[in-house]
Amino acid sequence: MITASVATKEKCVADITGSCGCCTFDAVDGKQARRTNSSSPLGELFDHGCDAIACALEALAFGSTAMCGKDTFWFWVISAIPFYGATWEHFFTNTLILPAVNGPTEGLMLIYVAHFFTAIVGAEWWSQNFGESMAFLRWLPFISDISMYKVVLLVMIVFAVIPTVTFNVYNVYNVVQARKGSMLMALAMLYPFVVLLGGVLVWDYLSPSDLMVNYPHLVVLGTGLAFGFLVGRMILAHLCDEPKGLKTGMCMSLLYLPFAIANALTARLNDRIPLVDESLVLLGYFVFTVGLYLQFATSVIHEITSALGIYCFRITRKEA
Repeated sequence: MITASVATKEKCVADITGSCGCCTFDAVDGKQARRTNSSSPLGELFDHGCDAIACALEALAFGSTAMCGKDTFWFWVISAIPFYGATWEHFFTNTLILPAVNGPTEGLMLIYVAHFFTAIVGAEWWSQNFGESMAFLRWLPFISDISMYKVVLLVMIVFAVIPTVTFNVYNVYNVVQARKGSMLMALAMLYPFVVLLGGVLVWDYLSPSDLMVNYPHLVVLGTGLAFGFLVGRMILAHLCDEPKGLKTGMCMSLLYLPFAIANALTARLNDRIPLVDESLVLLGYFVFTVGLYLQFATSVIHEITSALGIYCFRITRKEA
């Protein structure tokens, strides 16, 4: 029987503590803002912006716990797609509608349970074949020889991601039809996110360094920050009541990818040696997304606080 090492137990406890703290503060910030009469558009933007980045951090935490390796990226993808879909839906419906089973509650609870479970059985349980980890289900065809964490990934895609995205598209379609708008214009707002995912996957496919195997943390963090920028830009467009359709400003998050892909292509012409070392290119990608997100965050904070006469991290005294 597999048992968890002391290091695994300590890591899982740290992950659970951090995740619970993040979830708790995410839940109470709105209540605190309403209690102190300090709710503002900046609060909404700040809240969802932090949630978008938390997708990457939670994926990295679970990927490390379950020994997912390069597939950690896909756990980020299955958290980012519903998040972006919900933000996109909110842009049109003005209501954040969550299904009965959703990521912010049941999804996070499953992550806590997974960390707690790993602290008991050990991280190796996830990397074993499904038939070994779940011996009583060894008779199931097709999946018995697949790693346990990959089975979990497939189950989440089929029973969580696909229904949620279908729900998002259906709600947006109804709103667009009711307003006699263009569904193509609505779908165009998904373009930057789709290109971001596609660009990173193409880069990894062409890369001679196998980015997601050797540098999964930088890939997930860099792409997660670019995703945070996309989400923040869409929320800002909603707050400012901008016209529906593609926001060209969102494409700023894609500027680095053509260079990265072109550099990977040079390896095909130069005996698998790229023009610029890929570790440096990936580090540059991370630095670029950090700078992009910080520039967006600071400029938005400055403009909103100046326009509304509020502070970012301070509550003004109420007038007597």
